[in-house]
Amino acid sequence: MDFVIFTCAIGALIFGSDFIITQSENIAIKFHIPKSIIGATLVAFGTSFPELLTTITANLNDKPNIAISNIVGSNIFNITLVLATVLFIFKKENLTSNFFTKDASWVAIATMIFILMSLDGKISKLDSILLIIIMISYICFLFKEPYKLTSNIELNGDFYLLKGILILILGFFLVVIGAYFTVESASAIAHSFNISEWLIGIILISFGTSLPELAVSISAVVKGKADIAIGNIIGSNLANMTIVLGTTGVIKDIPISLYTHIFDIATMVIATAILLIITNSRLYIRPVGVLLVTLLILFLSKTVV
Repeated sequence: MDFVIFTCAIGALIFGSDFIITQSENIAIKFHIPKSIIGATLVAFGTSFPELLTTITANLNDKPNIAISNIVGSNIFNITLVLATVLFIFKKENLTSNFFTKDASWVAIATMIFILMSLDGKISKLDSILLIIIMISYICFLFKEPYKLTSNIELNGDFYLLKGILILILGFFLVVIGAYFTVESASAIAHSFNISEWLIGIILISFGTSLPELAVSISAVVKGKADIAIGNIIGSNLANMTIVLGTTGVIKDIPISLYTHIFDIATMVIATAILLIITNSRLYIRPVGVLLVTLLILFLSKTVV
């Protein structure tokens, strides 16, 4: 029964975030917000919303291992699975922006700050405020950069503001409900099989909450919007490290054992470093996708076994 609840809860997270993403993107496009900013902020925040609600719910219910592992696992899956998939299916000439070179550096900086904050065994409220400030600084950086407006992007069907707001509210409701039951059912599964909540969080929950990023990125690439796909991945990882972790920590301190989970966190750091190399060198090629998938396989084999 717990598996059924878990599956339904993940489904609610995915459908809810899809509603949020679609309506947010339509609003942004309607007001001619640049497509790189759409991908790195609105779409990224939308796809990170499942992680946000799941992480907050887990920490409030005294399950910090699920809270942290969800973030770490999601960032790993976003790069090794989602980005790898994008590299396999899109053509380099479809990518028109060099904006990601600077953008990925913010993810690397936030990741290293997270590690430094974890050395004392917790993410405190002060740490969390700093993480949120990083995200605010990033958004300011985005709007200071010169970008081409989204005149070549079409709205997702007929858009009516009132209808869009109602769908947005429904999306938030589904994500909130989905987050609660995801955490509770995942914890029950962990106890019934006598395995750690960390393992459940870093594999099952993080994979489930990464599905919106995967779906949105594939859809964007197929439609020739590679800028949105790449921006979504980078922005989502940064949102996880700053807004998701920061908001959760402001509400309640998050205990973390850096050394106990050093392999998983090291994998996230390596994946982030590869992301930085890809964007700096513009290595949007299939062999790099193979490298990312290889890292994912190594991570899964070591973590699961």
